[in-house]
Amino acid sequence: MKKISVSILILLILCGENLFAQLHTNQNIFRQMVEELPTPNSYRLASGHPGPDYFQQQVDYDMDIVLDENAKSVSGEATITYHNNSPETLNYLWFQLDQNIREHNSFGSKIETGKMAETMRMATLKQMNTDFDGGFKIEWIKDANGNDLQTVKNHAIMKVILRKGLNSGATTTMTMKWNYKLNNIKELWGRSGFNKEENGSGEVFAIAQFYPRLCVFNDLGWQIKQFIGAEFALEFGNFNVKINVPADHIVAATGVLKNEKEVLTSTQQKRLELARNSDKPVLIITEKEATENEKGRLKENKTWHFEAENVRDFAFASSRKFIWDAMSVKFPENNVLAMSFYPKEANPLWEQYSTKSIAHTLKIYSEHTFDFPYPTANSINFQGLSGMEYPMICFNDGQPNADKSYSANQKRGVIGVVHHEVGHNYFPMIVNVDEREWGWMDEGFNIFLQGIAERDWDPDWQWSGRPDEMIGYMDDDKSTLVPIMTNADALLQLAMTSYRKPAVGLTILRETILGRELFDQAFKEYAQTWKFKHPQPADFFRIMNDASGTDLDWLWRGWFFTTEHVDIAIENVTVYEPVFDIKQAEKIALNQKGKTPEHIAKTIDSKENISAIDKDESLKDKYNRPMPLLNEDEIERITDLRRKLTADELALLENGQKYYEITFKALGGMIMPIIIQFEFEDGSKEIQRIPAEIWLLNQKEVSKIFKFKKEIKNITLDPFLETADINTKNNYWPEVTERVYFKITK
Repeated sequence: MKKISVSILILLILCGENLFAQLHTNQNIFRQMVEELPTPNSYRLASGHPGPDYFQQQVDYDMDIVLDENAKSVSGEATITYHNNSPETLNYLWFQLDQNIREHNSFGSKIETGKMAETMRMATLKQMNTDFDGGFKIEWIKDANGNDLQTVKNHAIMKVILRKGLNSGATTTMTMKWNYKLNNIKELWGRSGFNKEENGSGEVFAIAQFYPRLCVFNDLGWQIKQFIGAEFALEFGNFNVKINVPADHIVAATGVLKNEKEVLTSTQQKRLELARNSDKPVLIITEKEATENEKGRLKENKTWHFEAENVRDFAFASSRKFIWDAMSVKFPENNVLAMSFYPKEANPLWEQYSTKSIAHTLKIYSEHTFDFPYPTANSINFQGLSGMEYPMICFNDGQPNADKSYSANQKRGVIGVVHHEVGHNYFPMIVNVDEREWGWMDEGFNIFLQGIAERDWDPDWQWSGRPDEMIGYMDDDKSTLVPIMTNADALLQLAMTSYRKPAVGLTILRETILGRELFDQAFKEYAQTWKFKHPQPADFFRIMNDASGTDLDWLWRGWFFTTEHVDIAIENVTVYEPVFDIKQAEKIALNQKGKTPEHIAKTIDSKENISAIDKDESLKDKYNRPMPLLNEDEIERITDLRRKLTADELALLENGQKYYEITFKALGGMIMPIIIQFEFEDGSKEIQRIPAEIWLLNQKEVSKIFKFKKEIKNITLDPFLETADINTKNNYWPEVTERVYFKITK
C-alpha cells in the first residue's frame, strides 16, 4: 500500500509540473508554428520553395508485359535505370512490392482486425476464407553485367543490395523478371484486377501496381512504409512499355501509343486523327463494333507499345469489350487527347458524359494550377472499383440500370467520379506528394478542386468540399477523431479526415479568410513551384503564408493539427444612443418614469387599477403636482454641452447614429473569421466580414461596436454556413434586449 501511495504522489507531482509548465508557456492560438513544422534548411526553404540543395531521384523503366487472359496473370521483364541525384552514396535500393498485400500470410493480413457478427455477407465470408495468392513472384534480378543481385524481402518492400556503392551523380541499371496472379475485383477487392462480366462476353482488365516500383529516396531518407492500404510514394521517370494481349483486345495506357498502324485498323486510325482535331467526342470504336467484337475470342496475341515521359507510374486497361471515344482539349502549348473506354453496359451515360467530363476537369483544374502537361487523359469504366487514378489514366465505376435508364444520382456519380479521378493527375501525379504518409495532400486538394469543377459544371449541385459537410463530423465524439496531420494508415474516419476536412479547410481559406484573388494566386504558386517535385506539408503551409502575405499559422494548427471544432455564438447585443438635447432627455425620462418591474406590477389590483390618491382627493397636497422630468443639474449639463459643441460635432450627434455593442463567444477550440448579417426594420440587409485576428488578444470572448442609422431587426452569424460552425442555434439574435443611452462630455 505504501508503494502505491508513493507512485500516486509521484504521478501527481509530474502532472502538477506539466500543468505548471503549460500555464507558463504560450498557448495563444496565434502563436507561430515553431514546434509543429521542421526547421527550414537548404533542401526546403522557409518560404516553402525548394532550396538550392533540393534533389529528387529519377527511375526509368523499359518493360515487356504479358497479360494472360486465360490464366488471369501478368508477367513481365524490365530493365530499370536508377539515377542517383542525391548527395549520398547508395549501397542498396528499396522496391515496393504492393501486390504482396495479397500474398499468403502478408503483413497486412497479420495486422488486420475484425469481429464476427450474427449476420455476415457471403462476400465477406469468402474473402476471409480465400486461398488466393496474388503476391509478386520474383524470378530473378541481375545487374547490367548479368550478375545476380542479392535481395532481402520485408513483406511488401524489397531491398536490392548493389554490388558496388552508387555514387552521387552516378547511374545503375538492373534487369528483373516477375509474375503474379490477378484478382477478380468482385471477389477480392483491390486497386486493380479483372472484372468478369456476368453475361460471359469477356473481362475488363485494369492493371496497376503490376511491376516492382522504386521507393522514394529524398532529403527525408527512404520512404519504406509497408503497403497496408494507404497509397503511394513514387519517383518520376520515363517509361517504355510493350504490352502483349489477345489480338482482339483494345488497350488504354499511360502515355502515347507508338504503334497505331500495327494495332489499329485503318478506320480506327482515321477516326483517331479526326478526334485529335475535334472539340467534341469522336467514336473510334462504336457500340455496334464493340458488341460484334465481344462475340469471338482470337487465339493470337498483339503487342501495344506505349511511351510516357516524366511520370511517376504506369497503368493500363485491356478488353475486347471497349467502346472508345476521344476529343481534343487545347492548351496554349499542348493539345491533350481526352479518351474514354467502356463496355456497352456503361451506355448511354459514358458516351454522353465521360469524355466531356475529362475535358471539363482539365480546363478547370488547369485554371487553378497549371496547364495540363501530358499528351493524353483516359477514363476507363471498371465496375467494382469506385475509382482509382494513375498518370494519364483512371479506372472508374458507374453504369446505368440494365434497361439503360438511370437516376439523377447515377448520372452525377459518373460525372463526379471522372472529375475526381482525372483531377488526380494534378495531385498527386504531377505535384508528387507522398500519399503513403500524407493522404490528405492529394485527396483533400483534389476534393477541393473537384468542388470548383462541379460548381462550374452545374451550379445547382451540392458540390464537394462545402463547409456544412463537416458539421456532424466536427461535433462527433473526439475519441473517434484524429487530426488531418496523421499518418495515412492511422486515420480514423478516413473519408472525412483525409478527403472532406482538408478540402473544406481550403474552401474556407479561399472563400472566407483570404478571398479568391489572394488564395488563387498563392495556390497557383504552390502548384507551379512543386510541379514534378515532392512537396511536404510544411512546404504547402509556408508557401501559402508567404505567397498570400498572410500569417495563417492559426488555421494550419487548429484545422490540420487538432480536432478542435468551431462554435461561435452571439452572447449579447446592447444598443447605445447619445443624449445631447433637453427635449430628447425629457422624452427618455418620461418613457422611463414610473416603470415598474413586472413581478411588482402584478401586486396592483388588476380589477380597479386605480391608486389610493386618485380615489381620495383629500390625500393630495401641493407635492402631488407633476415633478420635473429633469433636475437642474442635468438641464445645465446638456445646455453647457450644446454651447461647447461645434457645428460638425452637433451634426454628428444629430445624424441618428445608433451604436450596437455585440459580444461574441468562441465556445469551440477553433476560431474563425466572424461573418455577421444585419437585417434592418426596413427589410434591407448588410453583411460584414471580420478577420479571425479579432480573437488575437482573447480567444474566448470579444466585443465589437457596429454603428447604423437604421434599427436592426435581427442578426445572424455565419449566414451562408461558411465556417463549419457546429451549432447554429446560438448564431441568431432576434431582438435587442437592452438599450443604454450614454452621456457625451467635452
